[in-house]
Amino acid sequence: MKKIMITIILFSAIFFNTSVINAQLNIDLNSKSGVMIEASTKKILYEKEAHEKMSPASMTKMMTLLLVMEAIDDGRLSLDKEIIVSENAVSMGGSQVYLETNAKFTVKELLKAVCISSANDASVALAEAVGGTVENFVAMMNKKVSDLGLKNTNFKNPHGLDEANHYSSSYDMAIIASELVKHEEILEFSSTYEDNFIHPNGKSIWLVNTNSLLRYYDGVDGLKTGYTDTAGYCLTATKEVNNMRIITVTMNSETKEERNKDAVNMMEYAFSNYNIKVLLDKNKSLGKIFVDKSENKYVDYYLKNDIKLLLTNDIRDLEYDYEINVNENLTAPINNGETIGKIEIKYNGQVLKYDLIVNEDIKKSSYFLLMWNYLKDIVSGNINFIKN
Repeated sequence: MKKIMITIILFSAIFFNTSVINAQLNIDLNSKSGVMIEASTKKILYEKEAHEKMSPASMTKMMTLLLVMEAIDDGRLSLDKEIIVSENAVSMGGSQVYLETNAKFTVKELLKAVCISSANDASVALAEAVGGTVENFVAMMNKKVSDLGLKNTNFKNPHGLDEANHYSSSYDMAIIASELVKHEEILEFSSTYEDNFIHPNGKSIWLVNTNSLLRYYDGVDGLKTGYTDTAGYCLTATKEVNNMRIITVTMNSETKEERNKDAVNMMEYAFSNYNIKVLLDKNKSLGKIFVDKSENKYVDYYLKNDIKLLLTNDIRDLEYDYEINVNENLTAPINNGETIGKIEIKYNGQVLKYDLIVNEDIKKSSYFLLMWNYLKDIVSGNINFIKN
């Protein structure tokens, strides 16, 4: 492995200790449970009973939306793919857009119905499109829960209507939300306050977003509300300022006004006291590595994602170092995005690891080009057959 160690001192910023955040934060939530995190780092800025198992109501749909978007990412679905609505989807009660059996709607239309008006029938139609059956889709939901390392969530349906053993927590909902906001299409839908849902017969349903924060708290662009008699009023809200996205979750509020007030109070504190610094940019080459049998011999490697630190506004300096470990035994071909090493960021006794990748397809060289490069290396002295 090729290793590079670099130590850097940054001025005007220091990484904060999360153990002191709540001591500095003066927020008294009305909601029974709540949490606030920064999306890219997933750092908790505030929490109240954040790991208590509770009914998530329609915030459940965030997991449904996440699995749909992942199916689009890997080619199993597309936004313009038409979905034939089943009788099962039509039978859903609660909030709906009144789908009809055997009617056809695109994935995009159904996503819009879920994001804006929290339609249960559209949620089930999407779940069946991804999983084949609701039962299979729920198994996929819980598999994703496990993959994310969430400890206090179990889903029984894709829509969030109350059901035995269907539960989550504020923290788990926030982590699901942090994955969902990576998909810009979802934020486009969830930030839309009103729209129309057109049926094949021309009938139009007026969609009004269930997230009333969109109307009076500038910059909010999502994400999902929820309500049942058991769950009370729930809200996952999000807003981004200067590359810092804050996610707040409130669960079991007595009124809509309380859940909204709690979300705004948390966000106001976050944007007044914290900022994000991009430590290393994923678009900047971190070096070159030799790739045997490749056309260009040496290729650049990059971070898979930006490395970001969440910083307080009132601190002075930060010293950190990073170590790059790249596989030196690479042979073409290598696919775009393939991991070829790791980078370790070290600070305050902590070590964080991030993937290093190539951001292009590294093709295998032709036999003629291999021989030509071999001869050039001999002539240039890169290959020396004479022993000292």
